[in-house]
Amino acid sequence: MLLLLGATGYVGQAFAEELTRRGTPFQAVSRAEVDYTRFEPLRELLKARRPKFVVNCAGYTGKPNVDACERARAETLQGNVLFPMSLAHACSVTGIPFGHVSSGCIYSGAKIADEFGRVRPEKDLMVPGVRHLVEQHPTRVHGFTEIDTPNFSFRDGPCSFYSGTKALAEEAIAGVGGGYLWRLRIPFDEVDGPRNYLSKVQRYAKVYDNVNSISHRRDFAKASLDLWERQAPFGTYNITNPGWVTTRQVVERIKTRLRLHREFEYFENDTDFYHSAAQTPRSNCVLDSSKLKAAGVLMRPVEDALDEALARWTPEQK
Repeated sequence: MLLLLGATGYVGQAFAEELTRRGTPFQAVSRAEVDYTRFEPLRELLKARRPKFVVNCAGYTGKPNVDACERARAETLQGNVLFPMSLAHACSVTGIPFGHVSSGCIYSGAKIADEFGRVRPEKDLMVPGVRHLVEQHPTRVHGFTEIDTPNFSFRDGPCSFYSGTKALAEEAIAGVGGGYLWRLRIPFDEVDGPRNYLSKVQRYAKVYDNVNSISHRRDFAKASLDLWERQAPFGTYNITNPGWVTTRQVVERIKTRLRLHREFEYFENDTDFYHSAAQTPRSNCVLDSSKLKAAGVLMRPVEDALDEALARWTPEQK
């Protein structure tokens, strides 16, 4: 039996569905039942139920977006740092392995190879010279790996408070007990809703163009659980659909697949975006998921995942 924390959230629902599909017994624990964010109640819960594995999808993301975390810093710190630390230590003292949903938002940009193959990190992929290279030589764009130090964190800012806490949590629980850190990045699927990236793009009055790795929500849950079932080595894994996309490419796919006749308007630049639509810096980055592949867990390319989601698109019920 597995324990699932945060089962009612956007990502937690995907894990519950995938576990049900597999026929894997699990118990979804709510905070109304047990305040699992506190060490003692959590340890007692683990001792009483003795799960084989704990899946943690709980955290503080801020609604409607990460700007809210700037106004709720105590809650963000508690949900994204102190609670994961308690979880890791409670699992360690009870000898129970765990999987924790982390985030790729602790990086900015990508690693760019020059014509001689020398690679350098580039935080901003939208500056003219770099954007031209991205468009004309996409094979020279390389994602950050799990061993690359986060460059969108409290230690390497500026960053959002949300991203800072996610990076701090990874640092705090690394090596504590036996566990996985599953890095999610901009989740999406075919179900229209406020947390779906494809829904957000369609609802924005103006679109912010950038370059990103993204994660199909069901693919993410499946790959995360596959690591556990395969008994892959514990540690951090980037779990994104291989490849990367620009927001403009996503918009064109949406317009074509959903037959939208709307003309999307874009922010002119970062200054325009942050002046009118955002309060805190946003992470835009490319991640390398080759470690996941080396562990024997395969995810379909990002283009295939996007096309399937749009082909099966289910509009939100009003």
